[in-house]
Formats: sequence, C-alpha cells, structure tokens
Amino acid sequence: MKFDNFNYNKEGKSFAKQLRKNSTLSEIILWKNLLRARDLKGYQFNRQRPIGKYIVDFFCKELKLVIELDGETHINKKSKDHKRQQSLEDLGYIIIRFEDSEIYENFPAVKNILENWVDLYEKNNPSVT
Repeated sequence: MKFDNFNYNKEGKSFAKQLRKNSTLSEIILWKNLLRARDLKGYQFNRQRPIGKYIVDFFCKELKLVIELDGETHINKKSKDHKRQQSLEDLGYIIIRFEDSEIYENFPAVKNILENWVDLYEKNNPSVT
C-alpha cells in the first residue's frame, strides 16, 4: 500500500470521520481550546488523521507532530501503543502523549508544554516559521 500526503491513508477516512463524531471529552477540550482555528501559534491541526495503518488523535503537517490522548481505551495497551508510536516515529513523526486526566485537571500545563515544544521546534527549524 502506497501513501502520499504525509502518509495519509484514504482507506481510513470513513472510520476517522466516525471517530471525529464520537470524540472523547479530552479530545473536545483540547480541540476547542487550543488546536482548532490555528490557535496553537498559527499551526493547522487535523483531528483523527489516518496515517499509515493508524488513526492519530491530532496531526500537524508543518510540524510533523502527532498528539495522542490516552484514556480508558489505552488501559492495558501499553505494548500496542509503544509499537504504534515506534511505527509513526519511523515515518518521521514526533509524538507527544497526554493522559486524559492531564487535559481535565491541568489544561494550562498541557497548553504550556505544547507552546514550549513549538517554540523549541521553530528555534531549531527556522525554515518552518
């Protein structure tokens, strides 16, 4: 199977759409309060993006950044999550993970982590800004 457009897998499109319609509360909070409408330092994010054989929670092409939120569906799946993360990293993506509880209980810290990561990325990759 050949992928283009940042390993976009159009075969996952309908499932990704279904996941967007059934977003978790933590996904809704992060999306509405930071990632939609280029609210994170002007970068565009996609929700539930099919990449290769996976669908990631949030994705920014410009930064090659994947943001994953781990909640109840990830309990007892650490090995599977590690394999998934390794596969995405092998494709050249950077993965940042947050627990759902971090979104609910300390959203300002999550926002700060992401803003600081973007600042550091821009500093190390001046052609992106």
